[in-house]
Parts: sequence; structure tokens; C-alpha cells
Amino acid sequence: MINVKKDMPVLLAYLLGFIVMAMTLAIYQPLADTPPLFANPPDEHSRYLIPQYICRHGEIPTGLEEEVRIPGYGTSYGLYNVFPYIIQGYLMRFVHLFTDSEVALLYTARMVNVFFGAFMAVLVYMISRQVFSDRRFGWLFCFAVMYLPQSLFVHTYVNTDSCCLLATSMMVYALIKSYREGFKTGNCLWMCVGIILCALSYYNAYGYILSCILLFVAYFFKVSEGRIRYDWKEMLKKGIFISVIVLLGISWWFIRKYNTLDGDFLGLATREKMAIQYAVESVNPLTSQTYQEKGYTIWQMMKERRTLEGIFQSFVAVFGSMSMVSSIWLYRAYKVFFAVGIGGAVYWLLNRRFFSKARRRFGWKEIFFHCNMVFCILITIGLMIYYAFTTDYQPQGRYVMPIIIPFMYYIVKGIEKIVTIRFRRHALPRWLVNTGLTLCYILVIGGTAEMIFLRSLPEYLRIGMVL
Repeated sequence: MINVKKDMPVLLAYLLGFIVMAMTLAIYQPLADTPPLFANPPDEHSRYLIPQYICRHGEIPTGLEEEVRIPGYGTSYGLYNVFPYIIQGYLMRFVHLFTDSEVALLYTARMVNVFFGAFMAVLVYMISRQVFSDRRFGWLFCFAVMYLPQSLFVHTYVNTDSCCLLATSMMVYALIKSYREGFKTGNCLWMCVGIILCALSYYNAYGYILSCILLFVAYFFKVSEGRIRYDWKEMLKKGIFISVIVLLGISWWFIRKYNTLDGDFLGLATREKMAIQYAVESVNPLTSQTYQEKGYTIWQMMKERRTLEGIFQSFVAVFGSMSMVSSIWLYRAYKVFFAVGIGGAVYWLLNRRFFSKARRRFGWKEIFFHCNMVFCILITIGLMIYYAFTTDYQPQGRYVMPIIIPFMYYIVKGIEKIVTIRFRRHALPRWLVNTGLTLCYILVIGGTAEMIFLRSLPEYLRIGMVL
């Protein structure tokens, strides 16, 4: 059971700290391009066209309208899944009844994502209470997920990424609860809402939906008297319940796209056609070439762009339009943090005791669960690289941000396992463990505060403009 009363002081500090830092960025970062540094969030002015259209017209654009077309590129974010923009647009329309302030409308849209982030922070706390018995590491997991600078940054401007991260937290929480308690109605509903939000917000995170399906199907294998049987009755009962709710939640959107985009229910083919028709020469598919079309290999693309280093830095902390970086020491510290965690996780996963303990508790279900979480990490990274290779998207760390919950779980769990290793049957001194944990907390909290208040905020104040 979650003892919220006992955790309340830290929980309030954790939530309040997140909200203060997220609102600082949401209030002060500019919307329009601000050369030479370009401190504005990536593509926000192009994304913001969608909620602006909804605010003005009271209807959802198809993506074909000139009003929502991105200048130069000829395409529109309206061709993709826009559920978060729908919420933002109609809230802006409500606020517009009381004020004509463009700044107030922009803040309304951004605060939707701040709310998504705060809600996600609560769910991450609930996940931590399920997977960490030592509260020191449970809180480290919470702060590592929500206070990673780039993770927090995603919740401060107009995008669909924020809603997607909230959706992944719902799905992971539902899966953990279901594997421990069974697929009860409440757990099924959490999963349904997570799948719906994910399906309506971000294609790159669809691996989580597939993982939910695989883990749901696998759960109903039962071992009785040395024989394996499958509980078809219970699986169909719960499966139909989940499927009906999910289909009711998402079918309207994909049917609408199918009807308005001549059968292109994903919008990708229409995007290609619009780019060919309206894009300028430098980014037009007819005149520009992707790395695949140039005959490069994926490895050559990665080397040419110094992709791995760029992905790492923009996964940790790069604000503005991939233009505002942090101290080199922050990136070095996170490299150590990740390396130690990955090393400990590998030791934990390969240790014989892990497999024997997993088999005693859940049979092979826990092992399959971890395989699926690793799958969610790998497929998200793989999709980002694939899009960079085939459509020339920039390989950025924010595109793989949906991995944040399972990734940070393995990092923190790896650190936890390292500090519990016994040397000659002696555990590490408690003071040494607490010192190491303190350094981790300084990194994940202090690093984000430094990036926001000492590096980003002075630049925003110097620019002195939002719109």
C-alpha cells in the first residue's frame, strides 16, 4: 500500500519543484524565432498553428488548410495525431471569451502540458512505490525521470510529446499493477486511457501499445501440476472489455482521417504529397535526398552527424531550438550516472539469483515483463534512427524521450544493486551509500535548476519577449 501521509513532505517538494521549474520555462521562453541563439522551443510556432486554428474556428483542422501549413516545408502538424492540441485549442477558445491577449492564449496552451507533466509526476511516484522497497532509491527514480532537464523541458511548450509521456506512465503503471494483482477493472481502465492517449498523440511510442498487448496475452498462461494451460475465458472477458473502450476512444479520430485524407488514416502519405507540392527546394522531396537515397549506410549517417553524442546531449539537456546547451560537466556527470546504472543493471539481470527469484515469484512472467520494457526502449530508439535515415528527421534525444520510465528504472535499479553488493561478506558502509545517493540527487535536481535558472532564464530575460 502507498503511504501518502508518510511521503507527503517529500512528495509536495517533488511536485512543487517540478511545477515551479516547468512554469518558469512555460512563462519566459519565447514563441517566435529569436536569432542568433534561437531560444524558442523546437517547432513550437509550427505546432501552435493547430490550437490557434481550433481557437479561431471552433473546429479541428484536417491538416490541408493553408492556415496550419508550415511555411517553407509545405506540410502541417495537423496531419499527425493532434489530441493534445485539441484540448489546448478549445481551452484557448474558452479563455478567449474573457481576454484577447495573445500571451494569455499561449500560456493557456502551454499550461496544458505543464498539467500533463504534473499528473505524470504523480504516476511516476505511484510506480516507484510499486517497484522500489527502499524509498531512497524510489525517490531517486522519481526525480531522475521528472527532473532530467530534457524531460522537464518537454512539458513546457506546445507539443504532443508531453501527453505521450503521460500515456507511457499510465501504461507502465497499469502493467505493473496488473502483473501483481491481476487485470482488475481499475487496472484495465488505467491501461485503456494510456493506450488511447498514446494512440492519439505520438507514433514513436506505439511500441508501448504493442508491449501492452503482448504482456496482456502472456499473463493468462497458467502452470498447474507441471502442465501449461491458457485461461481463454478470462483473457477474452478482459480483452473484449479493454478493446471496446480503446476502440471507442480512438476510432473516431482514425475514421475522420481516413475520410478527410482519402484513406490515409496515418497522414504520412498526405504529408509527402504536400511537401512535394508546397515545400521550398531545399526540403522538397523531389529535390532533396535523404541519407537512404544518397546511398549511405545507417552507420555512415551516424558518424557524419556525430549522431550518438548529439542524441545523448539532447536527451539530457538541450533547450531552445537545439541551441541552448548546458555545462560539459553536466553531460559528463550524466555519462557516469548512466554508465554506473547500466553496469549495475546488467549485473542484476545476468545474475543467477535474478532468474531464480523471478521464477519463484512469477514463473517466467517477470522475465518476459523485463524483456518487453527493454523492447520498448529499443523500438523507440530504432524508430528515431529509421526516420532520420529515411525521411531526414533530425536525430534528437527528445524523439526517444518515451523511453524515460523504463530506462531510468534500470539505471536506478542498477545503482541500487551495486551498493548492495557484498565484498568479502561485508556490505558497503551506510554513510558511503548515502554520500553516493546525495551526489545523484545533486545531479538530477541541481543540474536541472542550473540549466533553467542560471543558463536559460537569463537569456529569456535578455530577449525580453514571448511572442
